[in-house]
Amino acid sequence: MWRCQRRVNNTMDKYIALLRGINVGGKNILPMKELVSIIESMGARDVSTYIQSGNVVFTSAIAQRQDWCEKLTQKVQELKGFSPQLLLLSKAELNRAIDNNPFSVDDPKSIHFFFLAQDPGKEKLVELAKIEADTEQYHLKERIFYLYTPAGFGRSKLASRVEKILAVPTTARNWNTILKLAQLSGT
Repeated sequence: MWRCQRRVNNTMDKYIALLRGINVGGKNILPMKELVSIIESMGARDVSTYIQSGNVVFTSAIAQRQDWCEKLTQKVQELKGFSPQLLLLSKAELNRAIDNNPFSVDDPKSIHFFFLAQDPGKEKLVELAKIEADTEQYHLKERIFYLYTPAGFGRSKLASRVEKILAVPTTARNWNTILKLAQLSGT
């Protein structure tokens, strides 16, 4: 489990859940309608999803993130037979990620955010520099690895090897998805 262990809160707040590896290549199938029902059964309100890859925005009073994340993954395991990795962000954390984006948004298809389970340490960035293409750029800040890939995400050696080299679990979203999640959260 990763990046769910932060602050205690008893007030209703907006959250963004990023589930990793669902509905990809015919594996770990979890229809968004079912995911909405699961999250609503956990006391959330105003639950909405964006595309089929596990992007959920909702309002909830989450006392302990770790407990909430464990409960969600347990429910998915019971109903669907797999336990997705999950990153839970507050609305403020999503906004900070957007604000910290170091790249120009003139080419939005080329901007990607890799949310990291933990800080990988700056020394790992040296390894990434060895495979970085001339056209690519990257930046690590506050457990977010920002990647600019003007030649295409699918062609990027960095994109395909970030998680392995940094040696921490990640989940990636493109700029347009990030903006849509911010819009859904009321930013």
